[in-house]
This record gives sequence, C-alpha cells and structure tokens, in this order.
Amino acid sequence: MSTHPLDNPALGSLTGPHAHFAERRGRVLRYPVDVSPWLALPDDPGPDDWADLAALVGPGSEAPLAGYTGRTPQGWEVTFSIEGVQLVDDGLAAAPDPEAVRLGPADVPEMLDLVERTQPGPFLPRTVELGTYLGIRREGALVAMAGERLHPPGWTEISAVCTDPAHRGEGLASRLILAVAHGIRERGETPFLHTGAGNTNAIRLYESLGFRLRRTTRFLAARVPEHLDDGRAVGVG
Repeated sequence: MSTHPLDNPALGSLTGPHAHFAERRGRVLRYPVDVSPWLALPDDPGPDDWADLAALVGPGSEAPLAGYTGRTPQGWEVTFSIEGVQLVDDGLAAAPDPEAVRLGPADVPEMLDLVERTQPGPFLPRTVELGTYLGIRREGALVAMAGERLHPPGWTEISAVCTDPAHRGEGLASRLILAVAHGIRERGETPFLHTGAGNTNAIRLYESLGFRLRRTTRFLAARVPEHLDDGRAVGVG
C-alpha cells in the first residue's frame, strides 16, 4: 500500500486537487483524453479493477499508467515501458523570471508546435488547464516553456520542460523550472518532476538546480484485450 502521495501521483491528483477532471469507473480514474493520457489504478489493483480499467478505456485501446510498477494481467500486451526517476525539491533557488509570460488557451497551437519539435512528453490540447504554464518568447515566437501537470495533495509536478533547438544552451529551461517552482512554493506546495532514467543530461540539470532523487519508477502502457482472464468480453459483467 502507498504511504506517500508521490507513490501513486496520478491517483492522488485525481482524488485530490484534480478531482474535477476525473472520469471514474469503480476504483479506476482517468483524465479526459484531451487533457492527459494518464490513468490511475488503486494501490492494490485486483481483477475487478483491471476489468474496470478495460471498460473505461475500451478493447484494443492503450492504457497509459504513470508510476505503475506491478505486473499486468495475462492477455494485456505491454506496448510501452521505460524506466524513470522521480525527483523532488531539495533546495531549489526558486524565483520568478522577468521574461516569463503566462501561457493560456490562446497559446496552445504554439505550445503544441514546440512540443512536437522537442518531444518533452505528453502534451495535449487541454493540458494547459492542469496548472500554470510559463513561456519565454523571442521576437514574438515561443521558444521555451514549462508548466504544471500532476497535482497530488501538497505537491505539484513540473512538466513539459522544453526549449527550441535554436535556443538551447541559453539557460531558458532552468529559468522556467525555477519560475514554475516559485509559483508552486508560493501555494505552500513542493515541486517534483519525472524523467527517463536514461536521460542523464536532464537528471544532471535537475540535480544541479536542487532536485534530489526520491525513487525509481516506470512509465507503462498496455493494450486492453478483447476478453479478460475469466473470458468476459471487455465491458461486460
């Protein structure tokens, strides 16, 4: 069983500060598909929970699970699995940035374009609704951004950290991370973030800013089968 909000951060978010986003079946929750891909299983998922997950997503669909490190049931094809790390604030020099601007729905086309070119991780048309997103513009064009994603009680994840390749090496990502962290701290919460365990350059950057490793984790997606272990068609029973 989880003893810390960050052990199952998607569940903590969808039963806590992000409960207004939650789509639920039984003990399984998800974000709307245009907000975030992540689903949340309970800490101790059993056959009924996997059946509810299958019904919520639909047969043949992919179910992305943030931080799930257990086994998937027989018949569930793992389509994506990458080892990751979770880092938490351990002395960030958080501060506002005079060049950072708040991004909103009107900026989403540019944000999606920047994400497409830099691949920082999932960012969808309504992801901007999850929290504060800040960007830096040069000659009117969005060249860097960072924002807030998962929001378990007392914690906020910094995500979508990306910089246009033409502007890398200018320290823009670091400045935006610290600016987003400042807003999180101002609410009395603690910043955290995830990245791939193999992303050593990013890990070094985050640790240099004042993050420390809390735990290893896994980013997983599994394809929902047409029938469950007990022979039931998905969504039946």
